[in-house]
Formats: sequence, C-alpha cells, structure tokens
Amino acid sequence: MVQTPTSPETETLSIEIPKTIGLYVTQEQFAALAAANRDLRLERTAQGELIVNPPTGWETGAYNWSICGELYFWWRNSGEPGKAFDSSTGFILPNGATRSPDASWVSRERWQALTPEQKGTFANICPDFVVELRSSSDRLAPLQTKMREYIDNGARLGWLINPQQRQVEIYRPELAVEVLENPSQLSGEAVLPGFVLNLRRLWD
Repeated sequence: MVQTPTSPETETLSIEIPKTIGLYVTQEQFAALAAANRDLRLERTAQGELIVNPPTGWETGAYNWSICGELYFWWRNSGEPGKAFDSSTGFILPNGATRSPDASWVSRERWQALTPEQKGTFANICPDFVVELRSSSDRLAPLQTKMREYIDNGARLGWLINPQQRQVEIYRPELAVEVLENPSQLSGEAVLPGFVLNLRRLWD
C-alpha cells in the first residue's frame, strides 16, 4: 500500500494562540473563515481582530433558546414586523466590526432599505434591538463594551442579561445605562411594542 504525503495546501496543523497575541483578518478573510468553521461563533472587531467564541454550555443554550423563542412569538403575533434573528447571525456594523448578538431584530423599513449586496452573507447593518446573554465563562467588561458598540452604531435598545447576578443592563442611545436587579420581566418599549420577556424562566 502506497501512502501519498499530505500536500502543504491540505495539511492541517493545530496551534495554540496565547491570549496576549491577537489575530487580525480582513472582512474577506473573516467571511472565508466563517464559511469554513460553521460550528464556531466568530466575530471581528472594528480593528480587524478575530474573536473565537466557543460553543455555549447547556444552561446558557437553554436560556438563549427561551429568549429567542419569546422574540419569535412576539414577531409572529405582531404580524411579522421586520426581521428577527438568533445567535448564529452576524452583522457588519458601520464601524466595520462583525458582531453576532444572542438575539436581535431589525425594523422592516431599515431592512428593506438595504441593497441585495448589503444583505450579503453578513448584512451591513446594526440591528435596532440586540440581546447579549452572559455565560458563566464570560467576563462582564467585554460584553459591556460590545453593548456600547451596538448603541454607537445604531441600535435603539439593548439588553445585557446576567443570570449569574440576576441583573440586567439596559442600553439606550444618549441615556445612561439602566441597571435592574432581579427583574421579573423586560419591556421592548417603543422599539418592540408589546414585547415582554418573562425572566422567571432564566432566574428559576
């Protein structure tokens, strides 16, 4: 039996990247990486740094399923306004970052204003509404920075849900962050009229 040596073009090697070293990619390189690694949640900062988010644990996955389910029911019962998305969706923000909120929604007017090119693999838009759910392994500060980035790039309402502390931070344009301690529910306010997220499923 003859074994053919692996060619350099197809050889796969594993490499450990220290946290102090950043990997920087272009938008085109990021799109290629995302297509080749569909099981990973990849993000890209405005400076081009690649962020690899590992799969979530069962508890965070269950929480996120509940949040996306509630958003879906609101969307269906409200006449399917705009577009609602789960955590697998990436968006290219105006500052050039590619981000994947845990749940998000874009108004019909803003979505329809996009050209087919802008609706490519990653839509060139910042959602009107975003949710980030903190897992037990997430540091809080990077999530808070991401929430401010969403608001600075066009989001009108953002929720940072922290099950570990039973705390929610609410982000709105030109307003200070509102911190709620152990809230039982959250309102979509004027951005998502009639949407109410029951948090008892997350806290219990």
